[in-house]
Amino acid sequence: MSTVEDSSHQHVTDPASPREADGRSHALKMIRNIGVMAHIDAGKTTTTERILFYSGRVHKLGNVDEGSAVMDWMVQEQERGITITSAATTCLWQGHQINVIDTPGHVDFTVEVERSLRVLDGAIGVFCGVAGVQPQSETVWRQAKRYRVPCIAFINKMDRMGARFPWVVANIREKLKINPIPVQLPIGKEDAFEGVVDLVTMKAYSFDRESLGAHVTEMAIPDHLSDAAAVARTHMLEAVAELDEEILDDYLGNRDISVERLKAAIRRITLGHLGVPVFCGTALHNKGIQPLMNAILDYLPSPLDVPPVRGHDLKSGAEVVRQASDFEPLSALAFKIANDPYFGKLVFVRVYSGCLKKGQAMFNPRTRKRERLMRLMQVHANQREDVDVLYAGEIGAAVGLKAASTGDTLCTEQSPILLERISFPEPVISMAIEPKSQGDKDKLTQSLAILSDEDPTFRVNMDPDTGQTLISGMGELHLEIIRDRMMREFHVKANAGKPMVAYRETIEQPASATSVFDRELGSDRHYAAVEIELKPRPRQSGNEVFIKARPDEIPKEFHDSVLEGIESGLLTGFLANYPLIDVEVCVKHGAFRPEDSTDVAFRSAAMMALREAISQANPVILEPIIAMEVIVPEEHLGDVLGDLNSRRGRIKEMAAQDDAQIIHADVPLAELFGYATALRSLSRGRASSSMEPSAFDVVPKELQQQIINR
Repeated sequence: MSTVEDSSHQHVTDPASPREADGRSHALKMIRNIGVMAHIDAGKTTTTERILFYSGRVHKLGNVDEGSAVMDWMVQEQERGITITSAATTCLWQGHQINVIDTPGHVDFTVEVERSLRVLDGAIGVFCGVAGVQPQSETVWRQAKRYRVPCIAFINKMDRMGARFPWVVANIREKLKINPIPVQLPIGKEDAFEGVVDLVTMKAYSFDRESLGAHVTEMAIPDHLSDAAAVARTHMLEAVAELDEEILDDYLGNRDISVERLKAAIRRITLGHLGVPVFCGTALHNKGIQPLMNAILDYLPSPLDVPPVRGHDLKSGAEVVRQASDFEPLSALAFKIANDPYFGKLVFVRVYSGCLKKGQAMFNPRTRKRERLMRLMQVHANQREDVDVLYAGEIGAAVGLKAASTGDTLCTEQSPILLERISFPEPVISMAIEPKSQGDKDKLTQSLAILSDEDPTFRVNMDPDTGQTLISGMGELHLEIIRDRMMREFHVKANAGKPMVAYRETIEQPASATSVFDRELGSDRHYAAVEIELKPRPRQSGNEVFIKARPDEIPKEFHDSVLEGIESGLLTGFLANYPLIDVEVCVKHGAFRPEDSTDVAFRSAAMMALREAISQANPVILEPIIAMEVIVPEEHLGDVLGDLNSRRGRIKEMAAQDDAQIIHADVPLAELFGYATALRSLSRGRASSSMEPSAFDVVPKELQQQIINR
């Protein structure tokens, strides 16, 4: 037996790769930008902490339960034992630079996963060895699929009672509709779990308890596992051969396949989104992490292995392609905003091409303005390290970009490019908030502005009827964390009302309307006419607004005013002042007079025409629907089902898991306030639930009038 020190790593890169600057610490092919994603409590942060420990980035193991995890640095994270904000860090392993983002698992903070996956090249999906694929696991996997992020899977908690490696693999295949390829086999199970068999090298690895798993011992496969390992390797080879033609020829010819060629094939499959290599271990008890770290290098992409970033030219709208190279024109994406007590506004950026330099003047295509970078930093959780340059493929933070917001492109004015912005879900819950004293009023306004700048799913609005300030977010916990941060970070004392559902409005049939604005305001005449056609769109498809009117009907200089009027009308809705969603608005015709037409007239005419069209289009109120998973012991099943039915829940499916039942249901958010307490009472504390926003659906007619009359 011997201690493992290194392993070979194959890389699929173009031999004619773009040139790199001399000042780089690591070549592009030696960089990995990865995220760790999973359902809440599957072990993401613990896995990340081990990666940092074994790479030498930290010298003491952090523990989530003790509140000592490096990546959970916020006070609220340490108190609750959950990840709230995505934390970035950089570590070195086997001569490679790994930039890691640890993402939250709670559904209220899904925005952090969304914006992280937008800028990452690869991801590790962590699954609980007992629970398998959970609701938020499915959500983050869908997000990764949408951004075409290659993934590997890590089945964690293999030492827990009830952990079943083959069952979780089958669960991944069934629920995520992907091809999982187990490349490891666990040695032992539950509390007897002691290591892994690598089916690629056909070696076994155990992890020394005294050194907290830092010493890894390579050994022959235990005799009692040799037959199972041989069968598992055959299944792995069959799966690889089905998906990779190079291996298929050797496999059908019964020829030996070298470790290097097999790794290269699995890498091609992973990068091509054809399959997902599956690993196992227990992060909490320090087993299986180093092979996972090797897998990051072996199977996840470098910036050279992913397609070049694509954007649009500001003037012509033509597609612009930028290769991952230090010598291409600069293109970078601001994917996260954070408020630092020492540095002020921090803008987290991913550099796709070119070099970002301290003191450089940056051009923001959204604002059409330039700002100068005062400082650049590499980030380790809440610690910062100053650097002079961020090179292509790197992730860091910038200081001095006061006008930047999440999703903004950063480039040079000489070579502008507009990258695709990040899309975020709509808030589903609101709460009224007001300062306790006049002295807190300004601090409240300032803190809300900073927090909404940081978090695109946190919105601040004014109720037009009551004048109250309303804050909206993704759930009760989300708003609770916001309130807690206002009190601790900004020292704001405020009163908050009860959480309220953030309803929406939409229409059920097409309609058209024309409005003429012809008035004398002061001494000036204002004239405009606008004809609008309104149509419903599929649910969750968003709004689409466009102008088809001829230039002689509505001149181009008034288009912005027409669009402003429509956007304003969509925000205020029709029935109960809730935003209108999933509609198509077409401005078909209009009229103007050169001497009388003004921006005010076109803005007002557009808004009036929209409201008239909505009134004829059968407007309805939509409510957010929550997809729930409830795990309940058999003896309490009837009570829990009855309670869900009383909450207007729709049971979608039920499945048995040992002596418990798993219920999947869609339930209106309005019926779920206090559900966790009710579930504990119904099941004597034995049931558990998880939930995520699913969609908006029409409110029953008998409840719609109650909402309008509030």
